Amino acid sequence: MKILKFGGTSVGSAPRMKEVANLVLEDGQVKIVVLSAMSGTTNSLVEISNYLYKKNADGANEVISKLEKKYAEHIAELYSTPEYQEKGMELIRERFNYIKSFTNKVFTVFEEKEILSQGELISTGMFHLYLLERGVKSCLLPALDYMRIDKNNEPDTAYIRENLNAILAKNQGFDIYITQGYICRNSFGEVDNLQRGGSDYTASLIGAALLADEIQIWTDIDGMHNNDPRFVDNTKPVSELSFDEAAELAYFGAKILHPTCVLPAKVNNIPVRLLNTMDPKAHGTLISGHQCPDRVAAIAAKDNIIALRIKSSRMFLAYGFMRKVFEVFESYKTPIDMITTSEVGVSVTIDTDRHLYDIIDDLKKFGTVEVDKNQCIICIAGDFAANKKGYASAIFDSLAEVPIRMISYGGSSHNVSILVDAQDKVAALRCLSAGLFK
Repeated sequence: MKILKFGGTSVGSAPRMKEVANLVLEDGQVKIVVLSAMSGTTNSLVEISNYLYKKNADGANEVISKLEKKYAEHIAELYSTPEYQEKGMELIRERFNYIKSFTNKVFTVFEEKEILSQGELISTGMFHLYLLERGVKSCLLPALDYMRIDKNNEPDTAYIRENLNAILAKNQGFDIYITQGYICRNSFGEVDNLQRGGSDYTASLIGAALLADEIQIWTDIDGMHNNDPRFVDNTKPVSELSFDEAAELAYFGAKILHPTCVLPAKVNNIPVRLLNTMDPKAHGTLISGHQCPDRVAAIAAKDNIIALRIKSSRMFLAYGFMRKVFEVFESYKTPIDMITTSEVGVSVTIDTDRHLYDIIDDLKKFGTVEVDKNQCIICIAGDFAANKKGYASAIFDSLAEVPIRMISYGGSSHNVSILVDAQDKVAALRCLSAGLFK
């Protein structure tokens, strides 16, 4: 069985949804199709929630009305028979009446998560009805019946595997199974989610639970490119990546793939293929356990990085100094991206300012603290095993005219990371492309 995930752009309009149907029905194989909300929907639901937090019911209702009208237009365009147009409108009325009900309630984060779940419930309901109108034996699998996170907000893989397999056992004989990405329940049974980009994660978790043959992530670009096409000309899709390379690139800024998607597939050795709904015949990118040797695979950039340097004469030969520094970040649940050390200092980077000033105050117990905001991590992924030669010189010769703040290598044999000021990001990406992909 294959798992196919389609993002918001891929199902962003009635014509796009019809094209997705053609793709999933192309070879006649049984598949599980994971759908995101239609593009723009989640942003509107967030806007509605923001109004409700501020107790502005009129503002919320205005956004709700606009979004409902937009969906009514999608319904009219998607279905060709009066019967299914009415079924589609009934689905829309039911969901939007539910959203409107929150304008009369006390609004908390729990209600917000209920509202945010509606986008995927609507898109999957519409797609299911469309397949039924076309005569396809389609089954809707409610993600809230099997997708769960534990008390640490990590997927409860045993629960997912047990309940998903039980649901499929009760619903045999269908051509296409449809389910929601992103949404889940938490350990208390409340509606929750896997965070932004979580539809990729859903597809990967389903693939792992079912030991699928392949997981396909369909977006609006033909695979993972060797650099960011928004800033660099003549980028090319990478034909093949290892799990480790893909994980590094996704974590350090490659937008096509959610970082969490790789691990469940890697653990179960399930290939992940990145494909383009706008160009279905394109090869895309295959992510697997195979490592292509002796190459630089791709470059990605992660924005909004904060660098902190802690300098202290007490660090020299001091046992336990590093542990104390790391415990500060651990106490605020703030992960570190990069780290470099010397005899009298340690520099680290983080990607959130949520607890920044508290972290700085605590770090001042150990020495002076310098902070640089608006930084960018450039990740160069490839085969950089310890016995490889020439890659360091190629990378740093390419960056001869770019000021470098930090360098990190050795933590992984698949990644060299450098920190530059945000204003030097584009120059760094272009120089690396020119130097490494001649």
